[in-house]
Amino acid sequence: MASHRQPLASADVAWLRMERPTNLMMITGVIMFDAPLDAQAFKSMLEERLLIFHRFKQRVTDPHSNPHWEDDPHFSVDRHVHRIALPRPGGPQELKDLVSDFMNAPLDFNKPPWDMHLVEDFGEGCALIVRLHHCIADGIALIHVLLSMADEYFDASKLPAVRKQRQRDDGVLTSLVRPVAKVVTGTVKATGAVLHEGMEMILRPSRILERAKQGMSIGAATSKLLLMGADSDTVFKGELGVTKRAAWSEPMALQTIKDIGLGVGGKINDVLLATVAGAFRRYLLAHDEPVEEVNIRATIPVNLRPLDEAHRLGNHFGLVFLSLPVGLADPEARLHEVKRRMDRLKYSAEAPVTLGILQILGSVPNEVQTQVVNLLSRSASTVMTNVPGPREKLHFLGSGLGQMMFWVPRTGSVSTGVSIISYNGEVTLGVATDVQLIPDPEAIVAAFHEEFDALQQQFA
Repeated sequence: MASHRQPLASADVAWLRMERPTNLMMITGVIMFDAPLDAQAFKSMLEERLLIFHRFKQRVTDPHSNPHWEDDPHFSVDRHVHRIALPRPGGPQELKDLVSDFMNAPLDFNKPPWDMHLVEDFGEGCALIVRLHHCIADGIALIHVLLSMADEYFDASKLPAVRKQRQRDDGVLTSLVRPVAKVVTGTVKATGAVLHEGMEMILRPSRILERAKQGMSIGAATSKLLLMGADSDTVFKGELGVTKRAAWSEPMALQTIKDIGLGVGGKINDVLLATVAGAFRRYLLAHDEPVEEVNIRATIPVNLRPLDEAHRLGNHFGLVFLSLPVGLADPEARLHEVKRRMDRLKYSAEAPVTLGILQILGSVPNEVQTQVVNLLSRSASTVMTNVPGPREKLHFLGSGLGQMMFWVPRTGSVSTGVSIISYNGEVTLGVATDVQLIPDPEAIVAAFHEEFDALQQQFA
């Protein structure tokens, strides 16, 4: 069979070149199962259900000069899936330590940049630690693909057609993964015209002020991004180290969060972001840091493609910058303020403009990209993602998926990542931090629970 070779898309090149020892461009996830999975059966399942996406059999060649996807001539699932055991007692803390260790280890670019570690002795079941490089796809697409392997979604009857068409036909792939799109909501669509104009504004800076003066959203968004000042000098900002640490919360009832949001005419995301702002406030106060007139921005990814095209992989999302109101002491007032600020962002052109910037960065010299990434990352202290997952319980090879969490990478000098995922009527929060600045992400998780309890009492 002939080898397939194609250049990386511009946005994928941008994420590839953002890799630094102090911030690896890698999505890390952990999936916990109620019952053990047989390692060989799991590998066979991946060959059947994951490798229909040809990208997972390709490596990146010439990553620093002319990156291309190329079939890995030595590809084997055994090179990507490994068995591992936890030290005793094999509980949540040991699993968090192991996830943190893998979060600090770069992926091997001599093969397709992903791997999985099957933890066979976690509690009464097992766990799966998943690592995928951001150049393969964005978080929404990757979670979409991984969940499409679940027993409830995968349609094995379509496999012969996939194999017959060399496992690369978009129509068949769409039919295999389309059901997952129904459980992930909130897609934001951008027209080609908006993207084109956003890129033109970057290439022709003289138009920025012209459009901003006219009050047009593209110019206003672009000027905001390029003229944003640095975040306040807090414990979240500083020189990064190479060691990161992961933590995650206990699951919380999705309906409770929804009810709180309805109380102020807001959404689930508003409640969660306001609670994170409160957790950051508590962390700052605990470390004798000021909170009044302190600016802490969160970079929030926004999906910009229809979910039934997620199987195409690649990166197709923009970013918006939200200033967290950490200066407000009252949880309800903080929730109202977050809702007000998020409502403004929803109607701005920030997301498509940043996508345009990312697409341009993938085709400019690396030195220029580094300067722009440094400029944007100094304007934020954290990355926050919220992924809506399936509403019902899923199974892999008959084993129930009990809980899952994913962490997206941070760019440039951003020290902290906050990931929120909903699944089976529950919401879990994950925090990843740079140990040199924030050695105790568990403290932020604990503060989040305290803040959520306080907000819940106000709406009881």
